[in-house]
Amino acid sequence: MQFEPPRDIVKKIEQVAQNRARVLVAIAGPPGAGKSTIADALAASLRDAAVLPMDGFHLDNDTLRELGLLHRKGAPQTFDTAGLHALLAKIQKGGAVSVPTFDREADCVIPDGGQISADTHIVLVEGNYLLLDAPGWADLQGFWDLTVAIEVPLEELEQRLVQRWLDHGLSKADAINRAHENDLRNARLVTDQSVMADVTFRQKSDDI
Repeated sequence: MQFEPPRDIVKKIEQVAQNRARVLVAIAGPPGAGKSTIADALAASLRDAAVLPMDGFHLDNDTLRELGLLHRKGAPQTFDTAGLHALLAKIQKGGAVSVPTFDREADCVIPDGGQISADTHIVLVEGNYLLLDAPGWADLQGFWDLTVAIEVPLEELEQRLVQRWLDHGLSKADAINRAHENDLRNARLVTDQSVMADVTFRQKSDDI
């Protein structure tokens, strides 16, 4: 069944977008919260909207290996926040902008893998740390015309994250370990250290 985004959030974005050439909306939440599903559904419900995933700003694996951070890939310090800041500034000005994408199968960023077209009115930026009150991330707050936080019960997140790693071929024990040692640590960070959003979508377990 196709996910239908909350109508009140769609209407709020439409209201904010009135009489503005380009609008940037942050859609933030912990890993496993369904950010990409919600962002895609919102984009389909809005005119001239596009989605920009934060995943295109992962630092590459060689860099993470040199920094001793490969095991923490997906944590705040494993992203290129300066690059994200620079790209948002370009997008905010308008016009067509090439954007990086992330190939999950190859586990790498594809530079210029996507594009925000010149006629895109609403850019839905989705990612874990867009509202994080931490160095580098806090500098992004000036870009957002509207912020949306997605909240999911921790027990539900754990089930989703373990299943995600099972789907990647890990054993049950390894999937549980991966979820607890990295993903759920990041989830708690998002929950505990993010600034308050303009709109909050609190999911029930069967919403997505």
